[in-house]
Amino acid sequence: MSPKNNSLLVKNIRHLITCDTNNRVLEHTNMYMEDGWIRYIGPDTPAARKELNASGMSVYPGLINTHHHLYQVLTRNLPQVQNLELFDWLIALYEIWKNLNADSVYHSSLAGMAELLKTGCTTVFDHHYVFPKGSGDLMEAQFAAAETLGVRMVSSRGSMSLSKKDGGLPPDSVVQTVDEILRDSKLAVERFHDPAAGSTQQVVLAPCSPFSVTEDLMRETATLARTLGVRMHTHLAETKDEEAFVREKTGMRPLAYMESLGWVGPDVWFAHGIHFNDDELKRLAETGTGVAHCPSSNMKLSSGVCRIPEMLDLGVPVGLAVDGSASNDGSSLLGEMRIAYLLHRLTSAESAPSGYDILKIATTGSAKVLGRSDIGHLAVGMAADFFAVKEDRLELAGAGFDVTSMLSTVGLCGGVDATVVHGQILVQDGRICGLCEETIAQNATKEAKKILGL
Repeated sequence: MSPKNNSLLVKNIRHLITCDTNNRVLEHTNMYMEDGWIRYIGPDTPAARKELNASGMSVYPGLINTHHHLYQVLTRNLPQVQNLELFDWLIALYEIWKNLNADSVYHSSLAGMAELLKTGCTTVFDHHYVFPKGSGDLMEAQFAAAETLGVRMVSSRGSMSLSKKDGGLPPDSVVQTVDEILRDSKLAVERFHDPAAGSTQQVVLAPCSPFSVTEDLMRETATLARTLGVRMHTHLAETKDEEAFVREKTGMRPLAYMESLGWVGPDVWFAHGIHFNDDELKRLAETGTGVAHCPSSNMKLSSGVCRIPEMLDLGVPVGLAVDGSASNDGSSLLGEMRIAYLLHRLTSAESAPSGYDILKIATTGSAKVLGRSDIGHLAVGMAADFFAVKEDRLELAGAGFDVTSMLSTVGLCGGVDATVVHGQILVQDGRICGLCEETIAQNATKEAKKILGL
């Protein structure tokens, strides 16, 4: 019997780190998949149309990024903003981001997601909320970039409705009325959202932040999202400036304000979540409200340290994220894992999450935050999303005594050896398959110069 067309056998795996509920690590095994799903794990070698030799490799579940701003690839390393904190940083950069269009969003998304793929990330959530007037179909551009690469994509129909003239931060040219936003949000879900298991494209509704949207927009978006059956996301508790803004405007702390608008629950997750107090952490756990942890961005913008050890102890859903490239200057979730490990060792000592805990945050934790049960660990019946790393790489010499923690404690600079999404090999021998990486980079640089007016 001839092998199925869309089948793949990964053979001779040295270590298979499953990240399942039993935390199994399987040695010297094989993994077979059909039509994007894992169908067998064990000693046998079913015939497959394609094979990937994982001899001497550790294989891990694909990493899942729970917060990003891919367009910010075009504004990395700008000297005029490097030493600014969030509010001043945003005010300066909005004057550049107001020049975004479909081409710039496509090429920045392609570059950012390619870097993520090369560093083991298989599912990308992007919080896109800048929709300048006359900029074209930006969500279509993002999904087109994801399809070009083959990455699993969750994109937000973000929004801003509170401009400078109304007491917000963004310029008038990038805000919309509540009616416009709700209309476009509903249309985006109808056009792009696929709720099925194994979906490669989904939509989230995601007003930007309490200091860039109105109360009406937050409330109406929550109602619409739940009517349409999609998830909800926004920035919250990122800085003390944000807290002061919300207190002055509403008389409430940020989480209480969000709850008053219907913005807590297992279908909601917040980016950053740094400045929650003890009672608020308990409330997040009680309601199943998630947090996207962005350690590099939090450090670069001097925002603070998220209370991840306490969140994990309480059972708050926590995922890992790189955040925008301009507040991270990179799109490596693999790099973010080591940053997270080191940051919490510094600030929490023995109560800090272990290296393996960090891996689980970036896989099973991130899957839960995105509401996905089909990705995040490796087992029969799960989506075939994973990456592989050669254990004899120079960077990992002597590090293989604990392969579950290795990528967080020791870290891996550069790319992985292979990345597979939905059973398709997208990175092999450390390079993106079928695309010219240099061309991707050159096109993104051209678009960066355009929006900068150079």
